[in-house]
Amino acid sequence: LQISGYLNLLANTIDNFTHGLAVAASFLVSRKVGFLTTMAILLHEIPHEVGDFAILLRAGFDRWSAAKMQLSTALGGILGACFAICAQSPKGAGETVAWVLPFTSGGFLYIALVNVVPDLLEEKNPWNSLQQILLLCTGITVMVLLALT
Repeated sequence: LQISGYLNLLANTIDNFTHGLAVAASFLVSRKVGFLTTMAILLHEIPHEVGDFAILLRAGFDRWSAAKMQLSTALGGILGACFAICAQSPKGAGETVAWVLPFTSGGFLYIALVNVVPDLLEEKNPWNSLQQILLLCTGITVMVLLALT
């Protein structure tokens, strides 16, 4: 088995930990924020997990082992949620959310932009770049509109 498979599992566990932090902290804010965060993470996770499964297959894992290892990384999400709940201040959820949500949001934005910006800079067709930037702005607009409702 190649080391890239194990590195991918470690990265996926850390990613799931931050997802667990975000979900638990957002439910501490309100049900609405919790459900929106959960839906956003689910929409992100479905293609992400399929890609990670493919990486594990290329690294030499058989299908059953890759599936078991992918499932085991989900424990990172449970640990992240438990950590956010245990970190809740006796004064209320406000202090927990004050650091957890900005931390996870910043991490998600950093990862997204690190993946998107280099592709935009290498893109030869300006129309494709414009489409990607417009879709990025559309996503930001949707987030703002959901936050305002």
